[in-house]
Amino acid sequence: MRISVAADSTDGVAARVVAELRRRGHEVVTHGALSPDERADWAWACELAARDVSEGRADQAVVCCWTGTGASIAANKVPGVRAALCVDAYTADGARKWNDANVLALSLRLTSDVVLDEILDAWLEGRPSTDAADVANVSHLDEI
Repeated sequence: MRISVAADSTDGVAARVVAELRRRGHEVVTHGALSPDERADWAWACELAARDVSEGRADQAVVCCWTGTGASIAANKVPGVRAALCVDAYTADGARKWNDANVLALSLRLTSDVVLDEILDAWLEGRPSTDAADVANVSHLDEI
């Protein structure tokens, strides 16, 4: 899978996200502080990763900032993106299952190495629900 990753700094798990995704066999595209020629600010970096998803250059994205909030807000401004700020595996699994989230937002401050592994396991193994109510909710997002 091709995954776009953005971060506004290299603090916390930013570099580890890239290394772990590559270790798991994914092709990774980097933005922001993870790409030396780009603007590192969260709004710009996370927009680029989200646009990679919305425009088909990436299957999914992981966006990171100190709290994860700004990263998720920036990504969610891009049409077709459903970014979810996940602080644990349960939330990541639910975001994939019930929301068909295609962008994972992480807090560089709160996400430990152990929790990152658990979140990535849940996120990458997660699949969208086929329940009619869940499908209707996700479809309605395009109408909002």
